[in-house]
Amino acid sequence: MDITLHTTFLPHTDPEASLAFYRDLLGFELTMDVGEGAMRWLTFVAPSQPDVRLVLTPPAADPGVTDAERRTIVELMAKGAYQSIILATKDLDETFERLQAADAEVVSEPTEQPWGVRDCAFRDPAGNMVRIDEVR
Repeated sequence: MDITLHTTFLPHTDPEASLAFYRDLLGFELTMDVGEGAMRWLTFVAPSQPDVRLVLTPPAADPGVTDAERRTIVELMAKGAYQSIILATKDLDETFERLQAADAEVVSEPTEQPWGVRDCAFRDPAGNMVRIDEVR
């Protein structure tokens, strides 16, 4: 069996802020922008991984989700407790400094973790946890 990662999803609450964070700050390429206003789906790829997609979606866009459930999801997102993603970089210190200088919300500075990885963490504009591992 040969299974690979193809697409992953994160919710967003502000498409323009998400573009600024993922495209302009992190350097992902925008490959699709579908919809209007807050109901936009943004698809990104890392230049070095063009076959792996990150899709940012409106929170709970499913019509079966109630308004109360949607509010709960948005509250969890704001706390960074709803979704997360782990990215990787060869230069964690440079990446951390660039994100910090852009006023991204720092959750943790570069740290050697007991499970053998050095990482840091930020929240994206929607509150999603974005951890960044250092590739050695």
